[in-house]
Amino acid sequence: MKLSLVVPCYNEAENVANFQEAVISAFDGCDYDYEIVFIDDGSKDPTLHNLKKLYHAQKCPVKVVSFSRNFGKEAGLYAGLQHASGDYISLIDADLQQRPEIVRDMVKILDEQPQYDVVAAYQDRRGEGKVLSFFKKSFYTIINRMSDVTLHADASDFRTFRRSVRDSILSMAEYHRFSKGIFAWVGYDTCFIPYTACERTAGTTKWNFRKLMNYAIDGIIGFSTKPLRLATYLGVLTAIAAVIYLIVVVLQKLIVGIDVPGFATSIVLILLLGGIQLFCIGIIGEYVGKIFEQSKDRPIYIAKEILDYNDK
Repeated sequence: MKLSLVVPCYNEAENVANFQEAVISAFDGCDYDYEIVFIDDGSKDPTLHNLKKLYHAQKCPVKVVSFSRNFGKEAGLYAGLQHASGDYISLIDADLQQRPEIVRDMVKILDEQPQYDVVAAYQDRRGEGKVLSFFKKSFYTIINRMSDVTLHADASDFRTFRRSVRDSILSMAEYHRFSKGIFAWVGYDTCFIPYTACERTAGTTKWNFRKLMNYAIDGIIGFSTKPLRLATYLGVLTAIAAVIYLIVVVLQKLIVGIDVPGFATSIVLILLLGGIQLFCIGIIGEYVGKIFEQSKDRPIYIAKEILDYNDK
């Protein structure tokens, strides 16, 4: 098998058939074999039912991995990598905003330029609002300054890579996964190419501002310990400021004879110090929580059903 297309799906019932037809059309006439590995991430709509129809029809080789519940896109990608049998593996969404024709171009680059192990696509034009765009740019700036690895701005999970890269990624059995950071951490020579995202053929996006913020926090915590150092720095600065303020108050009282402000000053200082302490405890709590969940050694996902075209 030359190529495996890994396609995580959550409530994509109206898109999966169109996606398969787009793949068949895009790879018509290619001189290599390919397969589609669909992962149903606990969908609430008829996604699984429609995937089973595609599996039984077998217009092209199709695998279906069905989760027992919703485990998230990162778990879906991990499951897809485990069940992909191709020499090249491509990660792509089912909503056809990322076109299969670009995957064919990625495969061509890997074939013709053996110095590259990964071909990653980034959006050259975004149709999002200025507020969301600002937060995304801020995220990449922050994580690239905090982390030991560098993330390419606007690069998505849409990429094609060799099987050796896939094996390296699977060796990182992290419970809280952040694919962009994992790809940067494992390294390998990467070719970045621009693409323009198309409109969704059906359905609505599963990402909102809250989910993106949580995803960004997981990425920063997963690939940097500098927030913990920030808590230390805040504690030191607060202690220094407290000593300086104590000296100022004593000098005012003994030399100048000014009455030291009482109630208002005390309340402000208590709130300030309390806020800093809670902020630092929150940072530590995020790391401790991740350690706690990882220490349970629970599986990244649970597959309720696996349909493999090799079994037909």
